[in-house]
Amino acid sequence: MLISKPTIELIGAPQDLGQVHRGVDMGPSAVRVAGVIPRLEALGFEVIDRGDIECASMTTSDEGDPSARYLDHVVRDSESLAAEVESAVRADHFPLVIGGDHSVAIGTMGGVAAVEPRQGLLWIDAHADFNTPQTSPSGNIHGMPVAAILGHGPEALINVAGVSPKALEDHTVIIGLRSVDREEAERLRASDITHFTMHDIDLRGIASILEETFSVLTADGVDRVHLSFDADAIDPRHAPGTGTPVVGGLTYRESHLMMELLAEADILTSAEFTEVNPILDDQNQTAELIVQLIGSLAGQRVVKPGT
Repeated sequence: MLISKPTIELIGAPQDLGQVHRGVDMGPSAVRVAGVIPRLEALGFEVIDRGDIECASMTTSDEGDPSARYLDHVVRDSESLAAEVESAVRADHFPLVIGGDHSVAIGTMGGVAAVEPRQGLLWIDAHADFNTPQTSPSGNIHGMPVAAILGHGPEALINVAGVSPKALEDHTVIIGLRSVDREEAERLRASDITHFTMHDIDLRGIASILEETFSVLTADGVDRVHLSFDADAIDPRHAPGTGTPVVGGLTYRESHLMMELLAEADILTSAEFTEVNPILDDQNQTAELIVQLIGSLAGQRVVKPGT
């Protein structure tokens, strides 16, 4: 659990082959510049910065099959990331991965699943990322990681770290949906994934959504839960620096409340934040917001007057 583990291993995954917008590979650097390490240290954590894994470059890599672009390179990078994450888990540290595009989640989850495959997955994103090469309109692998993590897709991708599936489908929750492809939506409805759209959040409020989410994630004695947070889950008014922005997303306070409630629940055992693109950002605004959210996830609170 994050609050229960005094040591956090920060791992940068500057992967950008899962999508088409250059610049997301600079996301780990932008988050470091925004002060993620001093923020966590000020909250009492020891932070071990493992630096960035080495990732293939789009300029020198072969795209391969257009239905799963750069597949071989994404698999190799995911294996490298999985090894780093597995090392952190075996040391009983909290792995905190900073992407890179959202395909990095395959490597992160692979590293955790190599130690404990029975885990829940909380996916906060505007998109379901539940496509396969057969359903994806773009062939971009950052639209496929949930499917790959749960055992659907190309064999090389689903078998990263030698384990598949990497999470339990009926303990997987997606929050923040507002842009889902037609065939992807059909697959999602037929799955055991619990999912909440922005319409659900508007109607019920984020606290109610989180209460149900916690029950799903931790049912049946599951004691490892991973958080995967895509910057495009947040409304682009607050987080403009991301490659696939969709209007009508989480507000600043909804985003923070989610992290605060997760901290209070103390159920997370690993996390990642992805899709920060400094080239598309406004004065590192998105990276700074991500650092603030990581602070809330780590227990930072506003002190009430008189306390």
